[in-house]
Amino acid sequence: MESTIARQAALRGELGLRKVVAARNANYKAHGTKSYVYLLNKFGFNPTKPGPYHHAKRVQQRGLAGMGVAAGGRVRFEKALVKAVDEDGQTKTGGVTAEDQQYDSMYLCEVEIGSPAQKVMLDFDTGSSDLWVFSTDLQSPQRQGHNVFDPSKSSTFQAASDKAWKIQYGDGSSASGSVGTDVVNIGNIKVENQAVELASELAAQFSQGTGDGLLGLAFPNINTITTNGQSTPANTPVANMMSQGDIPKEAQLFTSAFYSDRDDGKESFYTFGYIDTDLVADADRDIYWTDIDHSQGFWMFPSTTATVNGDTMALSGNKAIADTGTTLALVSDDVCEKLYAAIPGAKYNSQQQGWTFPTAVTADQLPDFAVAVGDKEFVVQKEDLAFAPVGDGTWYGGVQSRGDNPFDILGDAFLKSVYAIWDQGNARLGCTAKIEETQSLDPSAA
Repeated sequence: MESTIARQAALRGELGLRKVVAARNANYKAHGTKSYVYLLNKFGFNPTKPGPYHHAKRVQQRGLAGMGVAAGGRVRFEKALVKAVDEDGQTKTGGVTAEDQQYDSMYLCEVEIGSPAQKVMLDFDTGSSDLWVFSTDLQSPQRQGHNVFDPSKSSTFQAASDKAWKIQYGDGSSASGSVGTDVVNIGNIKVENQAVELASELAAQFSQGTGDGLLGLAFPNINTITTNGQSTPANTPVANMMSQGDIPKEAQLFTSAFYSDRDDGKESFYTFGYIDTDLVADADRDIYWTDIDHSQGFWMFPSTTATVNGDTMALSGNKAIADTGTTLALVSDDVCEKLYAAIPGAKYNSQQQGWTFPTAVTADQLPDFAVAVGDKEFVVQKEDLAFAPVGDGTWYGGVQSRGDNPFDILGDAFLKSVYAIWDQGNARLGCTAKIEETQSLDPSAA
């Protein structure tokens, strides 16, 4: 391992590689329920605890030719995300809107596209595989407040007229457009002929955020690009770094380190092509590695135990994914119940559709909670058990129910407690503990 890190350090110097700052989005406002609804929408699972949001079958009609409305014609049933609304004392089913969800990103990273370079701020997401950006193909009102990529101003942009892309979520919202290739610069690694997806249609859920698009860091098989209507997934930037020889075999990885506003003076970042040895040395712990299963496109691994205050639960066959595009950590109901039973005053709030606990609870009253990455458990730092104030004197918990989803989703609430090494070349995930000395539970700082 030492020789590999030494080679990465040499490569860093040769290529002038630099950290990619994951800048805290000044416009981001944490909201527990909205973040949970976003995950219901993104992953399509049904909740197993009570609350207003769930998936239901809805009738979709194509419409008769020439009518111009979706009435008549072939009928099909589609699963849709809906919410229970109170109308005149009766509970009815209504649609989920942009206002119900948290689409803004906690962190944004600068990426350069084209020649000369055009700078955009993107959400780096290990739970998806598209690289899409706000483009000049969008209507003018949707461009406002964004850095917009203009392919006509890049001498290296090549349009792919037979290709298209589309991301669609459970509430029916979508983002779509055309595709081209261009040079993409991430941390001073220049990736040539990278598929860049230009947004021409964006639902409000996608356009209301601060960022200028998304850069997927999962595996290529879940990329949404089609050619003449047939699925033809394109390589992600990291996959292209590997196939084009931009980074040698011993450096076919990226890393992430996240901090919150509560961690004074700490700057979140990614690296590409090297491990930050200073951070590993500061942690004074070995890197633990586990093989990942990327057959579903995710960074998936076994996670067969969880521990609350030293009491370990066996979770036979359980799996989890690590996802930088998720703010919460979602685990089974059994794990949630054990965790919150150890927090004074904690309860499930059906109105908020999540577990909450009093803001008066101090860090030393919170339990030690750990989840397994492969065979090694990592503790979730106590400040990240508190995600966001609800406004009634309680916190919305950072750990919530995964519903009927078949695997755990370990997002930022977990990832802030580790330095994560995403070793794509060797199909493994590395972690070393990264716990802050001071745990802040000040609601005004959340």
